[in-house]
Amino acid sequence: MELDKTTLIKRGEEKLQWVAKRMKVLNYLREEMSLDKPFSGLNVAICVHLEAKTAYLAMIMKSLGASVWVTGSNPLSTQDDVALALSTHGINVFAKHTNDMDEYRRLQNEVLDAMPNVIIDDGGDLTAAVHSNRVDVLKNLYGICEETTTGVIRLRALEREERLKVPAIAVNNGKMKNLFDNRYGTGQSTWDGIMRTTNLSICGKTVVVGGYGWCGKGIARRAAGLGANVIVTEVDPVKAIEALMDGFRVMKMEEAAPMGDFFVTATGDIDVVGEDALKNIKDGAVLANSGHFDVEISKPALKKLSVSKKTVRDNVEEYTFKDDRKVYLLADGRLVNLVAGDGHPVEIMDTTFALQLLSAKYVVEHHEHMKSHVYEVPKEIDEEVARAKLKTLGVSIGVLSDAQRQYLGKWK
Repeated sequence: MELDKTTLIKRGEEKLQWVAKRMKVLNYLREEMSLDKPFSGLNVAICVHLEAKTAYLAMIMKSLGASVWVTGSNPLSTQDDVALALSTHGINVFAKHTNDMDEYRRLQNEVLDAMPNVIIDDGGDLTAAVHSNRVDVLKNLYGICEETTTGVIRLRALEREERLKVPAIAVNNGKMKNLFDNRYGTGQSTWDGIMRTTNLSICGKTVVVGGYGWCGKGIARRAAGLGANVIVTEVDPVKAIEALMDGFRVMKMEEAAPMGDFFVTATGDIDVVGEDALKNIKDGAVLANSGHFDVEISKPALKKLSVSKKTVRDNVEEYTFKDDRKVYLLADGRLVNLVAGDGHPVEIMDTTFALQLLSAKYVVEHHEHMKSHVYEVPKEIDEEVARAKLKTLGVSIGVLSDAQRQYLGKWK
């Protein structure tokens, strides 16, 4: 049953109020910056998965003086109730839950019509646009703040090809982002999305995790905590050894294919579960992806190998192979934690978005002296977010004495 607009707005507003009370770091920083209003007179474009936590970041930036334009970074992760509710708060919202990629691109394009001074991106879609078909936006653009591993990879590629035209901050690489968001956030939200979608138990099952970066670490650790037998597949020898020493089996995806009950990818690359693995995959296997794009589980290979496909539950597609084996693809191979769930926990995204807020402020204040280069998050921003988080938790830590600092600075 479709809900009317008024009901959707009410439901979206309830979600906004829920996160507003719990994003304490953002609230603290807003109070700290409320007099200066560092974004006054500026247009800020936000292209991030549009659910309540992202919406609250937009509201915070508006309260600090910005005109804010918001669109989604994935066609299936936008929550329409939140988008409608956000639009009642004076935010320019161009986002819709849709399977239509042309409509998705059109909505992103409308946000760029605002000629933003700062872009907060998730996955690099707006970044790619302003370096290809929307170069007109560059004349007003101070810089870009990128949230994801995938987006940073795209930025690095632009820089490597000497095509990057504005400064960019790799927010994803900040310690207060990847140590917590990528590991704890992805770990919890991925399994939340899988379990609420399938209603299957994890304990006693074999889980194959593709990739052992920070996201893969979190997914594997939570799977183990749920009682699963965990196999990790890797191409990086250092990460493979790390997975082994964390207690997990390590092998090639093709070797793991006949063993896994659940396959979860988190690499940012294509064909992690490719045709060779799918040819021998276990009957009844569940396939889920936590990487940014729907390319990690090969949908062309699934189509090639299957004789039929049907939807058997919300966000669950059953592929039947010629030998009658069946596999189940979740969320159309897109981000399972956001398409089939609410994304990362509120408290985790609080610190991630605090990094985005302060990184955007840094770009505004320093862009005239920054080069067209991919910058790491300044150490002082990471530490400011960490201190704010500790303050909101009521936790105090020690400081080095003068003698301790002097000792650490000596060579003998």
